[in-house]
Amino acid sequence: MKSMLPIVMVAALLSACQREEAPAAADADPLTTAASTPVAETPAPVPAVDDTAAPAGPVSQASFLGYGDMKLGSTVDEARAAWGGELNGAPMEGTTCHYLWPKWISRPADFAFMMEEGKFVRYDVGIDKETAPGGGKVGMSVEELQKLYGGALKGTPHKYVQGGQYLSIDAGDVAPTKLIFEADATGKVTSWRVGLSPQVEYVEGCS
Repeated sequence: MKSMLPIVMVAALLSACQREEAPAAADADPLTTAASTPVAETPAPVPAVDDTAAPAGPVSQASFLGYGDMKLGSTVDEARAAWGGELNGAPMEGTTCHYLWPKWISRPADFAFMMEEGKFVRYDVGIDKETAPGGGKVGMSVEELQKLYGGALKGTPHKYVQGGQYLSIDAGDVAPTKLIFEADATGKVTSWRVGLSPQVEYVEGCS
């Protein structure tokens, strides 16, 4: 029994040494701890909205204020300068009303600017390539127009076309102008115009 005491004592000493050498949880390897701890990912930055980009699709220059930079109520010279290109047409002797139209227009009835008493007072459109303020176009039906304008268009009988009609809407607080569509007997839009009163009401234009 005396011979076994040293062995037991040695074993106890070895066990105590092993306990002292084992690292405490607080002294754990920081690299190992960091690797085992999940790190929240930083979300990718959301790109800012570019509000300077041009809107998709064609943009009409027609408005209740005029056409492009040409403002209703401006002088003929101001309107010509705002157009910035060549305009055909000239007043006839003894008249106060005439039309001007771009050189690429073959018929003034397709697209023209009315000048009266030295002022730009109205523009007329008879082609489907131009869009009226609010979205109306030549070729639309009366039903489509009324739906587009929320039923706000006022209809009156056409002066020359039996079964045809005029559909008009005031610009309200936007400008002292009016938009008038002309529709044939089948209920299709054949032309439209925007202008100041009373010129926008001239059924025969400058005639």
